[in-house]
Amino acid sequence: MKRVKKYFYNTDTNSFEKLVVPLRTRLLRFLGFISSALVTALIMVAVALQFLDTPKEKLMRKEVLTISERYDLLEQQVNDLNKQLADLESRDNNIYRAVFASAPLPDTIRHGKKYSDTKKLKYIGTDDILDKVVADVQLLSNRIHTQKLSYDTLEQMVRSKEKMLACIPAIQPISNKNLTHVASGFGYRIDPIYKMPKMHTGLDFAAAIGTPIYATADGKVEESGFDNSGYGEYVLIDHGYGYETLYGHMVRIKAKSGEKVKRGQVIGWVGNSGKSTGAHCHYEVIRNSEKIDPVHYFFNDLSPTEYERMVRMAASTNQAFD
Repeated sequence: MKRVKKYFYNTDTNSFEKLVVPLRTRLLRFLGFISSALVTALIMVAVALQFLDTPKEKLMRKEVLTISERYDLLEQQVNDLNKQLADLESRDNNIYRAVFASAPLPDTIRHGKKYSDTKKLKYIGTDDILDKVVADVQLLSNRIHTQKLSYDTLEQMVRSKEKMLACIPAIQPISNKNLTHVASGFGYRIDPIYKMPKMHTGLDFAAAIGTPIYATADGKVEESGFDNSGYGEYVLIDHGYGYETLYGHMVRIKAKSGEKVKRGQVIGWVGNSGKSTGAHCHYEVIRNSEKIDPVHYFFNDLSPTEYERMVRMAASTNQAFD
């Protein structure tokens, strides 16, 4: 392409003359163009950097998104574990402190370490942050495991407590809602045959022959049969935990030696066998081989008012039936 020649009209000479641009002017024009181009390029680069990500930034943003998703998942796990732990700790506190009065778990075990301040975490690498969260999740898991073990121990204590309570004599050996069958209590009473004070080691419940006699607690029949020393037809039950009960002067025995019985189960019927002056059930409570007053072992049957009445009736120094 041919270079275009430029002319201008010279009014002094009244003629067209060729336009000659000085080198200095051309250099200035060239430098001005280059400067404008550079400024424009810098502006475009700045705009691109502001709104467009570099490959490295894209990779970093993807990594941050992955970390955020993992962190949210771990945080949800921590919240779920905290809820489970709060439930277990609540049960543990209620049972330990309210029921068994046992020492609670130390706070260092129950609460563990506290989470680190997030302001401190901003200077730690992402891998370290995730490792710390994972460690916290593991700590919570260990706490839950510890609480479960503790709760299992409590359940065993509860079951043992329930079993023990079922094996403690707690009802009257015959039906006696109106407390009309108490004939003679525990202590020194007039012997019906020798007519002199003698230790009476049980409670006498006067009742018609054939009245059912009930086991007063869970246990195993230790002895069952006729006793020549005075009890006549009798049953001796071993309840465990140091407790035994004896039922004497039956007309007929139902429970057999070695048989397991439950509280309230019929073990025989009222009679007048052995050393007896009238139809009744002679009832004894034995703890650690010592015969004790049965009047204090009717707490499943009696209200406080009925208990006071029963104590007064049993304390009467009347003649025993045996």
